[in-house]
Amino acid sequence: MGTENEYAHLFNIQKEYFHSVLKKERIFARKERLIKIKKWVKKNQHEIQAALYNDFQKSPEEVLISEIKPVIGEISQALKHIRSWNKEKKVSTPISLLGTKAKIVKEAKGVCLVIAPWNFPFMLAIGPVISAIAAGNTVVLKPSEMTPHTEKLINRLIKELFLEANIAVVTGGVKETQELLALPWNHIFFTGSPQVGKIVMEKASKHLTSVTLELGGRNPVIITKNTNLRSTAKKLIWGKFFNNGQSCVSPNYLLVDEQVKKHLIEELKFEFVTAYGNYPEEIKKNKSLARVVNNHHFKRVNQLLQKSINDGAKVVFGNNTDNETNYISPTLLDEVTIENSIFTEEIFGPILPIISYKQIDEAIEIINKVEPALALYIFSTSNKVQNYIIQNTSAGTTVINDTTIQFAHPNLPFGGVGLSGMGKAHGYYGFLEFTNQRSVLKQRNRFTTSKLIYPKYNALKKMIIKLITWNDI
Repeated sequence: MGTENEYAHLFNIQKEYFHSVLKKERIFARKERLIKIKKWVKKNQHEIQAALYNDFQKSPEEVLISEIKPVIGEISQALKHIRSWNKEKKVSTPISLLGTKAKIVKEAKGVCLVIAPWNFPFMLAIGPVISAIAAGNTVVLKPSEMTPHTEKLINRLIKELFLEANIAVVTGGVKETQELLALPWNHIFFTGSPQVGKIVMEKASKHLTSVTLELGGRNPVIITKNTNLRSTAKKLIWGKFFNNGQSCVSPNYLLVDEQVKKHLIEELKFEFVTAYGNYPEEIKKNKSLARVVNNHHFKRVNQLLQKSINDGAKVVFGNNTDNETNYISPTLLDEVTIENSIFTEEIFGPILPIISYKQIDEAIEIINKVEPALALYIFSTSNKVQNYIIQNTSAGTTVINDTTIQFAHPNLPFGGVGLSGMGKAHGYYGFLEFTNQRSVLKQRNRFTTSKLIYPKYNALKKMIIKLITWNDI
């Protein structure tokens, strides 16, 4: 918590620290900061797991997979490549600029703001901070107030390891976030909903601040008749109900070839029972299932579920809820149409609707009626079909014959397109988001080829201008 003046003061001391310290230090100092975070995470693994369990009963295994491993992976990737990422890049010189030398210099943007979400509250807070450190910036981090135990832990991490002038945490809610957004940051990295992303972008525009927006999306899954249904079902059950469906890359709806829909549903039932249990109480007690993060989101998801059933969706399994513990059992819905309310928004919860199609172009038409998704999943053994779908759709990321795992690939950019996001994260691409690629061109002092096109324009100069205009030299 703090006042607007305190946030402005924090911004100013970080700006001073950036110019007086970070701009002059060596790459090794950045590596030292990353190593400190890595050691802290390893030392406090159990505290991180406990905080996530206390916030919404995320299992220790899921914390390791989705919160700790990605952070350690980001740090390891940065430590390995930080020198090459920061290296100047020489570029070739055209004949028309003969005598000049040109290069691209990587320089930090400056004072950066990171606003983190609640669904992966540790990883999606620390991950962008790692990229910002690797690029040489200062950071103010705003964790989510919806996961208070993790927020407290992150605050402790930053205060134990860093000077406030270098990296700081601001806690609080909407009021604090709005006050932070009023400041003239050099870059803002926001992860959250498209609705809030629009607000962030609007606020940033007042200072022409660059932004990275990691948003959500109604992620479609296309399942064709030429696929392994048992394997497909297993991957869908894991990808959808991981973190209880509260993931920006979670499958939002299935588009299934009508010839295999019945068989797929049977396989989904089988794989669900194998993973989570057969009876309502058994499923509810399964420690692998997280809870909806709070009662507000529980009511939103539950209302969406009940309205969808009233609209004609058929429950295949699930639809068991507990208001006291924010529990919604994993639910599969059949006979869903594009008019059904479950289709019209990002679910962000443990509900998986099925829509059938006859021809692949029907599925593609449905996808293209919706804003571009953060993730598109294709289950097919046909390379021709896979390529046809990719060529006729748009998405931030695409995975063939699996779900969710693209987020973990260290060498792929992660991000959306349109309403699902702007800019990229992870590894080198995350580093670039916090970096200004500065063009530097050095001209010699005396005669230069460019003087050949200065006025007055005689016959020779006119010929030279014509030559360089219409010829690639």
